[in-house]
Amino acid sequence: MIRTLGLSALVVLLSSCATVARAQGPQIAITIDDLPVHAPYPPGLTPLEVTRQMVGALKARHAPVTGFVNAVNVKDSATMDALREWRAVGFVLGNHTWSHPHLSEISLAYFEDELTKDEPVLAKLGAGTNWRWFRYPFLDEGKDEAQRVAARQILARHGYRVAAVTTGFSDWAWTPAYARCSAKRDAAGIAELERLYLAAVKQSIADDRETAHKLYGRDIPYVLLMHVSAMSAHMMPQVLQIYRHAGYRFVSLPQAESDPAYREYTDLRLAPPGSRAELAKRKNVILPAPPDYSAKLNAMCAAKTSP
Repeated sequence: MIRTLGLSALVVLLSSCATVARAQGPQIAITIDDLPVHAPYPPGLTPLEVTRQMVGALKARHAPVTGFVNAVNVKDSATMDALREWRAVGFVLGNHTWSHPHLSEISLAYFEDELTKDEPVLAKLGAGTNWRWFRYPFLDEGKDEAQRVAARQILARHGYRVAAVTTGFSDWAWTPAYARCSAKRDAAGIAELERLYLAAVKQSIADDRETAHKLYGRDIPYVLLMHVSAMSAHMMPQVLQIYRHAGYRFVSLPQAESDPAYREYTDLRLAPPGSRAELAKRKNVILPAPPDYSAKLNAMCAAKTSP
């Protein structure tokens, strides 16, 4: 016999569910861009070796992952094998366009060609998976509202959902410095890069959770952006440990974006969502400004110029 809960009992039940959700900690979906190549690399290190290092760390933590492919870099058996490594452990591949152009710098016809040109590799390797997730290169959604809306219509017509980004620490910025310091065998320089990298991870956790609470009043399931670089592969075990220690649970991209906060990214028939800055202005809140490591990173292990 089914009994109807009274209002007070229902309130208690909902409150209990919310408490359990909070106790379980925030959720995070890991996404990796620029498969199979994010250069430059330290001397002697190949994209396949970097992939194996990164995939191994992610698999060890049982973290679901979506990797976004630029098929222009699938040039030989080794780069195709790098993509097969991601699929072999059950990770999903998604579309990052053929050659990673800025949407704001190309026509809509060019954009659609970039989208569809990337698909044969995805269809071949991703058979039986939902590979129709899209990540804008450079997170560039268009030069103006008209282009942004039209690009979303193209994506919708091809059956895509957009992989938003709600946390990250610009890991790409470490790529050239790590290659330089490795080439010079500068152990002190590499140690400093590692220190800065981990500091950036920890700061992003604090900043992006503060941002979510100011914009949404709660932790949302976060979508993390990283890249398949040698530095990020090297640091991945420590990165995952930091998120674990901070109480995060690893979930898939579809799980994360089932949250209402992502509705405009998964239903492209809707109006485009506002940017963080636009949402903050509407809510009259000030968001934390992430630290800028670029000057320091650009100077690390750089060639010294003559006076």
